[in-house]
Amino acid sequence: MSQETFLTYQKFNDQAAASELAQFLGENGLAYELEDSSINFDVSFAYNEINKEFRVKLRGNDFKRADELLQELSKKSIELADESHYLYQFSDEELIDLLQKADEWNAFDVALAKDILKQRGKELNNNTLQQFRSERLAVLSEPQKANWVWVFTGYLLAVLGGLLGFFIGWHLINHKKTLPSGESIQAYTDADRKNGYNILALGIISFIAIIAFGLFRHI
Repeated sequence: MSQETFLTYQKFNDQAAASELAQFLGENGLAYELEDSSINFDVSFAYNEINKEFRVKLRGNDFKRADELLQELSKKSIELADESHYLYQFSDEELIDLLQKADEWNAFDVALAKDILKQRGKELNNNTLQQFRSERLAVLSEPQKANWVWVFTGYLLAVLGGLLGFFIGWHLINHKKTLPSGESIQAYTDADRKNGYNILALGIISFIAIIAFGLFRHI
């Protein structure tokens, strides 16, 4: 299992919720990893308990099966839902927006949103839902712009020969994000990745210069 590539399927701030999902998927035959983000290097230097995440990771080709399992489970659960649930207070437009950004919600909320719209006589067909998914994937596939503070800090530390400069450069070059489809793509823009290469190169040059200067002083 350690030789397989596992990608983030869902993130939680609560360890119990992450463990519950992982156990459910495991019981249905899917291999998984449960990761605590606190063991990873945070290039933003902003780690704290509030930002702590627990990630349920699956193989990319198991994402679709996991979605199907959760949808089946949610269909059974919505039979127990009543109008006290907060989604019943959503307008039709808000429910549609939820379905357009289904990756930001849990499977139960997505299933219930569909059911509420159906109850209101505004059921969405599969073609519309598939269009929502395609449009959302297109948006999420767009590379993100790196925080300028990270880039500036990377260059500064690289000039000073700091090790964290290497980490920031490596992060800008190699960091990837996982789409709801299970595909893993480059997270940052080409310009930011170019900055990453520059930071690494500058860091190497600075490191060599510092070593050479130290040796020269002892000659």
